[in-house]
Amino acid sequence: MSNDFAGLVAVVTGGASGIGAAAAQAMADRGAKIAVLDLNPAEHGFRCDVSDDSEVTAAIAAVTTQFGGIDVLVNNAGIGAQGDVTANDDAEWHRVLDVNVVGMARVTRAALPHLRRSNAAAVVNTCSIAAWTGLPNRALYSASKGAVLALTLAMATDHLDDGIRINCVCPGTADTPWVGRLLDSAADPAAERAALAARQPMGRLVTADEVGHAIAYLASPLSGSTTGTALAVDGGMYGLRPRPRADN
Repeated sequence: MSNDFAGLVAVVTGGASGIGAAAAQAMADRGAKIAVLDLNPAEHGFRCDVSDDSEVTAAIAAVTTQFGGIDVLVNNAGIGAQGDVTANDDAEWHRVLDVNVVGMARVTRAALPHLRRSNAAAVVNTCSIAAWTGLPNRALYSASKGAVLALTLAMATDHLDDGIRINCVCPGTADTPWVGRLLDSAADPAAERAALAARQPMGRLVTADEVGHAIAYLASPLSGSTTGTALAVDGGMYGLRPRPRADN
């Protein structure tokens, strides 16, 4: 394995499971020291609710006390929402946007002084294909991820002179615990899983490890000329329009 993260400290929000855990493992395998921030952190993680500025500030301070700095930030923590534009009340709109968008701003704001001191500073935001694809019954979630895409580009521009690269990864539907809970709530979980797999041209769900490795690619010092990029990991959903497969 490459040792490109040797000596670097990487913070991963929502890093205790799913895509966050996969990203943390991918970077750890390549030499990074990992700080997991999560509502339910693992034994050596840090408790952090990204919707609470005091918790964010305390968690980042604890990371820097323990590790001495921050080189990489993966803004992965997020929550979902279902339904069309009428399905969620104002409170739910505020809650989802607060976690999925403002939460990224809070954590980045707290980490920024430390990132500015790094010679290999990088931020990777977990976005979604929902940012650029009109998915059914995902109005609120899509709005939040569209904002993440715009925020990523704005941040990448703002921090060019700081030497901080900022990118986002846009997964398709990934086979994660969160998606599993979503499927469990469907009237016909098996049929819903098949439908989600079929809408991705490769005909299957994305794996958490595939997204985790994409995050590690964007975060790596080896990607030193990559900033302001949205990397799709979606089985071809963004750009491919294959003919429908014939029934077996």
